[in-house]
Amino acid sequence: MAPAALLLTRVAAATVAVACVLSLGAMAQLSPTFYDASCPNLQTIVRSGMAAAVQQEPRMGASILRLFFHDCFVQGCDASILLDDVPGSFVGEKNAGPNANSVLGYDVINNIKTAVEANCPGIVSCADIVALAVRDGVNLLGGPTWNVSLGRRASTTASQSQANSDLPSPASSLTTLIAVFANKGLSATDMTALSGAHSIGFAQCKNYRSHIYNDTNINKQFVNTLRSNCSATPGASDTNLAPLDTTTQLTFDNAYFGNLVKKKGLLHLEQELFNGGSQDALVQQYSTSPTLFASDFVTAMIKMGNISPLTGTAGQIRANCGKVN
Repeated sequence: MAPAALLLTRVAAATVAVACVLSLGAMAQLSPTFYDASCPNLQTIVRSGMAAAVQQEPRMGASILRLFFHDCFVQGCDASILLDDVPGSFVGEKNAGPNANSVLGYDVINNIKTAVEANCPGIVSCADIVALAVRDGVNLLGGPTWNVSLGRRASTTASQSQANSDLPSPASSLTTLIAVFANKGLSATDMTALSGAHSIGFAQCKNYRSHIYNDTNINKQFVNTLRSNCSATPGASDTNLAPLDTTTQLTFDNAYFGNLVKKKGLLHLEQELFNGGSQDALVQQYSTSPTLFASDFVTAMIKMGNISPLTGTAGQIRANCGKVN
């Protein structure tokens, strides 16, 4: 390995090590049984709320998954993304570039919070409700389930600037993606597994336009289909939607990776995972092994859910997820 590349590898490893050390104390306070005595019906309430939301709009499972990712990558999994702007006094994350008119599902979390408060007021944080809701949304659409460690508290702050800087753009290169995830203590394998979240959900034309008009590593027939719904120039078609997984777009499975092998990734950053780089072999494995993908996805989701949680007396239990008490 070249000296420069070796140095970058060591720096990335050191960054991950520091992140892990800093979060060990907080992670030790999280537990799947955290609310067993104080709010025993919590998981049933969250599951019921997500089941109703997904039944009304199947895309909501993907929306909550995106919301969770965008929350955890900014200040950690602290529900900061849920805070509303207050003109003149508070700027939240909802209107950051990666979130504005893109992240959905706030009302679903608020509705679940209302139901939880009616059952056990002042006990459960909005951050923990999101962590449970994302698990149930994935599972309700056919994906795996897992034990969610609980005990997070919600932040009293937000960072629009960090949301703009720390979340990857649709045009990210593989090198950038690996670095962005490494900064959060997540490996390249975690990153590729988490990209499988794109097994469900949709993207707007403005986010995949460059890929279908400027890139060459894309299936020609796929391109022609997409161009019919997304013009080459910005305008009326900007918000037109296309499924991230054209095979089984509302079922959480491994078909997404098979699409990448066929060069049918909707976004530039997706096809970067299978484009002659370090993740090609793993993408191929996931495309043929749903069990391996599900296992690695669960591992990565648990790790992501443990990014810098607020515990103990840090943060607060918000009465309303959209504002500080």
